[in-house]
Amino acid sequence: MHGQDDPFSLRNRVAVVTGGMGQLGSEIARGLAARGARVAVFDIAADDGDLSRLRVDVTDRAAIERAAARVGEEWDVPHILVNAAALDSPPDAPAEEVGPFEHYPAESFDEVMEVNVKGTFLSCQVVGAQMAEAGRGSIINVSSIYGMLSPVQEVYDFRRREGETFFKPIAYSVSKSALYNLTRYLATYWARDGVRVNTLTLAGVWNDQPQEFLDAYTQRLPLGRMANAEEVVGPVVFLASDASSYVTGANLVADGGWSAW
Repeated sequence: MHGQDDPFSLRNRVAVVTGGMGQLGSEIARGLAARGARVAVFDIAADDGDLSRLRVDVTDRAAIERAAARVGEEWDVPHILVNAAALDSPPDAPAEEVGPFEHYPAESFDEVMEVNVKGTFLSCQVVGAQMAEAGRGSIINVSSIYGMLSPVQEVYDFRRREGETFFKPIAYSVSKSALYNLTRYLATYWARDGVRVNTLTLAGVWNDQPQEFLDAYTQRLPLGRMANAEEVVGPVVFLASDASSYVTGANLVADGGWSAW
């Protein structure tokens, strides 16, 4: 087994992190590099300079193929794929995004599904196929407790106190829920090819959200606080490394206890 002396080592492995310039993606990329991996970020905001930051729209299969081919040619077929690219409506989203379900814009639904589901599907399709041909690999699909459980609308009451209409929108929940069966399907499909596929489910990560939201949200967390971005690294390293060599098709929940209540 690779790295027998340290099952958490990622030395000499190649990792691709989609959405790797976002809050979580950048922390994940940093954490994988700290464990010895060579990390290629696929992000629509990247400058496309070198392999560490490639401009990739994850909804564009051809763009993923070009970037993955470049990584394979200059480094190696990826050993690790972390699908962290995602869209969501933040707590202070505009009114048209957060109205009643009956009037939620179909265009907004399509946009979220395009990135969160199709983008993950295409990245798995392209990079996962390379991994299967190489006979090894670990894919980590980043999901959310709002994909596993329904959003608690009461934590957004601060938006309603002045008469404003506000609901946590449906698209993010539906998109993140879809990842569980994408994971399970691919875990069984590629198991004999040496490719493991798992989901990482996260709760809220602190990102300077409005204090009223933070107060309401953390009251529902047994640990009493939101996660710091760096706390996502440990679970990702576990799933990416030989420490989880017998784990596939699983959902690792790192949610501060949210789903325990």
